[in-house]
Amino acid sequence: MRRIAALAALVLSAHGVAAETARSRMEAFSKGLHAVSGSFSQSVTDANGHRGDASRGTLALEAPRQFRWETTAPYQQTIVADGAKVWVYEPDLEQVSVRNQGAAEAHSPLTVLTDLSQLDRQFEASEGGEHDGLSWLRLTSKAKEADFEYAELGFDAASLQRMRFKDQLGNVTEIRFTDWKRNPSLPAGMFAFTPPKGVDVVGDVKPDAEVFPVRD
Repeated sequence: MRRIAALAALVLSAHGVAAETARSRMEAFSKGLHAVSGSFSQSVTDANGHRGDASRGTLALEAPRQFRWETTAPYQQTIVADGAKVWVYEPDLEQVSVRNQGAAEAHSPLTVLTDLSQLDRQFEASEGGEHDGLSWLRLTSKAKEADFEYAELGFDAASLQRMRFKDQLGNVTEIRFTDWKRNPSLPAGMFAFTPPKGVDVVGDVKPDAEVFPVRD
């Protein structure tokens, strides 16, 4: 009887471990999520192992294809995807660049947070194991010309804590997330952008945006 009880406990324990994979944690975090905001800190290490200065700021995403990524220190930069165009504003350069929003944005690992259906559509996903106190999910883009070699998302029991990705030049970017807010009431103009007066606007925008549908 004791042996049976021990075996039952082992089976239950194994099921418990299986339920806490990185993928299951992502699915739990993203379930019912249509918008999310938070803060980030970011650092980049080049292919030679040299680490650049860390930056920090805020981000917001909303399904189906809108996001805002705002770096506040040590420099200022604002990136806004409004569903049709992507705007990049660099105050120090007094310049705004603009392009049509297309498939490249759909292949960002962060898009799966507000639309889990993109996980298997856009990426090959595999478990990356446990380290640094987090469960890691490794994503490889299915795109023919991906911007990154791989991305790794690290989850604790509640949310996405870290993301790192390696680009095709060997640079590794690591991002740490804090202050996540699920389905917040975002300001009406969060994903709208109007170039400030007096700045140069550069870019090639076609009449019809190459919008990649995030949802069917």
